[in-house]
Amino acid sequence: MSVESVPAVERFETALADLDVPITRTAPTGEAFEDVLRTVVTDPDAVVGTPLPFESVSLPDWVDDEPTPGALESATTGVTAASLGIAAYGSVVLPSTPEGSEPVSLFPEHHVAVLRRSDLVADMPTAIERLGPVLREGGSAIVATGPSATADMGALVKGAHGPKAVHVVLLGDGEGDDATGGDGS
Repeated sequence: MSVESVPAVERFETALADLDVPITRTAPTGEAFEDVLRTVVTDPDAVVGTPLPFESVSLPDWVDDEPTPGALESATTGVTAASLGIAAYGSVVLPSTPEGSEPVSLFPEHHVAVLRRSDLVADMPTAIERLGPVLREGGSAIVATGPSATADMGALVKGAHGPKAVHVVLLGDGEGDDATGGDGS
Protein backbone atom coordinates (compact mmCIF):
# COMPACT_ATOMS: atom_id res chain seq x y z
CA MET A 1 0.00 0.00 0.00
CA SER A 2 1.41 3.41 -0.93
CA VAL A 3 1.81 6.16 1.66
CA GLU A 4 -0.79 8.24 -0.20
CA SER A 5 -3.42 5.51 0.17
CA VAL A 6 -3.02 5.24 3.95
CA PRO A 7 -5.71 7.30 5.72
CA ALA A 8 -4.42 10.49 7.36
CA VAL A 9 -5.31 9.43 10.90
CA GLU A 10 -3.44 6.14 10.50
CA ARG A 11 -0.39 7.93 9.02
CA PHE A 12 -0.48 10.46 11.86
CA GLU A 13 -0.68 7.71 14.50
CA THR A 14 2.23 5.84 12.89
CA ALA A 15 4.39 8.97 12.70
CA LEU A 16 3.60 9.79 16.35
CA ALA A 17 4.48 6.23 17.40
CA ASP A 18 7.85 6.62 15.66
CA LEU A 19 8.41 9.72 17.82
CA ASP A 20 7.30 7.96 21.03
CA VAL A 21 4.34 10.33 21.26
CA PRO A 22 1.11 8.72 22.47
CA ILE A 23 -2.21 9.70 20.93
CA THR A 24 -5.62 9.28 22.47
CA ARG A 25 -8.77 9.63 20.41
CA THR A 26 -11.89 10.88 22.10
CA ALA A 27 -15.42 11.94 21.32
CA PRO A 28 -15.84 15.68 20.85
CA THR A 29 -17.84 16.15 24.04
CA GLY A 30 -16.88 17.93 27.23
CA GLU A 31 -17.33 14.90 29.51
CA ALA A 32 -15.38 12.49 27.29
CA PHE A 33 -12.62 15.04 26.78
CA GLU A 34 -12.30 15.75 30.50
CA ASP A 35 -12.07 12.02 31.27
CA VAL A 36 -9.30 11.59 28.69
CA LEU A 37 -7.47 14.70 29.82
CA ARG A 38 -7.49 13.51 33.43
CA THR A 39 -5.82 10.25 32.35
CA VAL A 40 -3.07 11.85 30.22
CA VAL A 41 -1.85 14.66 32.49
CA THR A 42 1.03 13.88 34.83
CA ASP A 43 -0.45 15.64 37.89
CA PRO A 44 -4.01 17.02 37.82
CA ASP A 45 -3.04 19.55 40.51
CA ALA A 46 -0.30 21.14 38.37
CA VAL A 47 -1.86 21.72 34.94
CA VAL A 48 -1.87 24.96 32.99
CA GLY A 49 -3.59 25.57 29.70
CA THR A 50 -4.90 28.09 27.24
CA PRO A 51 -8.56 28.33 26.27
CA LEU A 52 -9.48 25.85 23.56
CA PRO A 53 -11.05 27.31 20.39
CA PHE A 54 -13.39 24.36 19.87
CA GLU A 55 -17.17 24.58 20.24
CA SER A 56 -17.68 21.19 21.82
CA VAL A 57 -14.93 21.09 24.48
CA SER A 58 -13.24 23.43 26.90
CA LEU A 59 -10.67 23.09 29.63
CA PRO A 60 -12.04 21.68 32.88
CA ASP A 61 -12.05 23.88 35.99
CA TRP A 62 -9.02 22.06 37.42
CA VAL A 63 -6.80 23.43 34.61
CA ASP A 64 -5.34 26.90 35.29
CA ASP A 65 -6.14 28.78 32.08
CA GLU A 66 -4.69 32.09 33.27
CA PRO A 67 -1.30 30.95 34.53
CA THR A 68 1.09 33.33 36.23
CA PRO A 69 4.84 32.96 35.72
CA GLY A 70 4.94 31.06 39.04
CA ALA A 71 2.20 28.68 37.91
CA LEU A 72 4.07 28.04 34.65
CA GLU A 73 7.24 27.30 36.60
CA SER A 74 5.55 24.76 38.87
CA ALA A 75 3.25 23.19 36.25
CA THR A 76 3.93 19.60 35.23
CA THR A 77 1.60 19.64 32.20
CA GLY A 78 0.59 22.30 29.68
CA VAL A 79 -2.52 21.89 27.52
CA THR A 80 -2.94 23.87 24.29
CA ALA A 81 -4.89 23.59 21.06
CA ALA A 82 -3.17 22.61 17.84
CA SER A 83 -4.52 24.32 14.73
CA LEU A 84 -3.24 21.58 12.42
CA GLY A 85 -1.75 18.11 12.56
CA ILE A 86 0.61 17.04 9.77
CA ALA A 87 0.10 13.32 9.23
CA ALA A 88 3.31 12.60 7.31
CA TYR A 89 5.50 13.86 10.16
CA GLY A 90 3.42 13.50 13.31
CA SER A 91 3.78 17.26 13.73
CA VAL A 92 1.31 19.61 15.39
CA VAL A 93 1.01 23.28 14.55
CA LEU A 94 0.68 25.40 17.68
CA PRO A 95 -0.60 28.87 16.92
CA SER A 96 0.56 31.90 18.85
CA THR A 97 -2.29 33.22 20.99
CA PRO A 98 -2.74 36.28 23.20
CA GLU A 99 -3.39 33.88 26.12
CA GLY A 100 0.20 32.61 25.90
CA SER A 101 0.11 29.27 24.11
CA GLU A 102 3.89 29.34 23.53
CA PRO A 103 4.96 29.31 27.19
CA VAL A 104 2.18 26.87 28.12
CA SER A 105 3.35 24.45 25.41
CA LEU A 106 7.08 24.89 26.06
CA PHE A 107 7.72 25.37 29.81
CA PRO A 108 6.04 22.35 31.49
CA GLU A 109 7.81 19.02 31.03
CA HIS A 110 4.68 17.45 29.53
CA HIS A 111 2.68 19.03 26.71
CA VAL A 112 -0.80 17.88 25.70
CA ALA A 113 -1.79 19.10 22.24
CA VAL A 114 -5.52 18.98 21.51
CA LEU A 115 -6.35 18.57 17.83
CA ARG A 116 -9.60 18.14 15.93
CA ARG A 117 -9.61 15.30 13.45
CA SER A 118 -10.87 17.72 10.78
CA ASP A 119 -7.66 19.75 11.26
CA LEU A 120 -5.43 16.85 10.26
CA VAL A 121 -3.72 17.33 6.87
CA ALA A 122 -1.69 14.83 4.90
CA ASP A 123 1.59 16.66 4.37
CA MET A 124 3.66 19.83 4.76
CA PRO A 125 2.64 21.44 1.43
CA THR A 126 -1.02 21.19 2.48
CA ALA A 127 -0.19 22.61 5.91
CA ILE A 128 1.71 25.54 4.38
CA GLU A 129 -1.20 26.20 2.03
CA ARG A 130 -3.60 26.35 5.01
CA LEU A 131 -1.22 28.40 7.20
CA GLY A 132 -0.13 30.83 4.49
CA PRO A 133 -2.91 33.41 4.88
CA VAL A 134 -2.55 33.52 8.68
CA LEU A 135 1.22 33.90 8.52
CA ARG A 136 1.09 36.55 5.77
CA GLU A 137 -1.21 38.61 7.99
CA GLY A 138 1.34 38.59 10.82
CA GLY A 139 0.28 35.49 12.73
CA SER A 140 2.84 33.01 13.95
CA ALA A 141 2.91 29.35 14.86
CA ILE A 142 5.25 26.65 16.06
CA VAL A 143 5.50 23.40 14.11
CA ALA A 144 6.33 20.88 16.83
CA THR A 145 7.41 17.35 16.06
CA GLY A 146 7.71 15.21 19.18
CA PRO A 147 9.36 16.11 22.46
CA SER A 148 12.14 18.67 22.55
CA ALA A 149 15.51 16.99 22.03
CA THR A 150 19.07 17.95 21.26
CA ALA A 151 22.35 16.13 20.80
CA ASP A 152 24.44 19.30 20.49
CA MET A 153 26.73 18.28 23.34
CA GLY A 154 26.91 14.53 22.68
CA ALA A 155 24.21 12.24 24.01
CA LEU A 156 20.56 12.91 23.17
CA VAL A 157 18.91 15.06 25.83
CA LYS A 158 15.12 15.39 25.95
CA GLY A 159 13.50 18.55 27.25
CA ALA A 160 16.43 20.87 26.58
CA HIS A 161 14.36 23.49 24.74
CA GLY A 162 10.80 22.45 25.50
CA PRO A 163 8.74 19.57 26.86
CA LYS A 164 10.30 16.19 27.60
CA ALA A 165 7.04 14.43 26.73
CA VAL A 166 4.15 15.13 24.37
CA HIS A 167 0.70 13.57 24.16
CA VAL A 168 -1.83 14.30 21.41
CA VAL A 169 -5.55 14.20 22.14
CA LEU A 170 -7.48 13.82 18.89
CA LEU A 171 -11.08 15.02 19.01
CA GLY A 172 -13.36 13.06 16.72
CA ASP A 173 -15.65 14.79 14.28
CA GLY A 174 -18.87 12.94 14.98
CA GLU A 175 -21.01 11.02 17.38
CA GLY A 176 -19.50 7.67 16.34
CA ASP A 177 -16.02 8.68 17.52
CA ASP A 178 -14.77 7.52 20.88
CA ALA A 179 -11.48 6.92 22.67
CA THR A 180 -10.65 4.01 20.39
CA GLY A 181 -13.08 4.63 17.60
CA GLY A 182 -13.46 6.49 14.40
CA ASP A 183 -13.00 4.88 11.06
CA GLY A 184 -9.32 5.78 10.79
CA SER A 185 -9.66 7.99 7.74
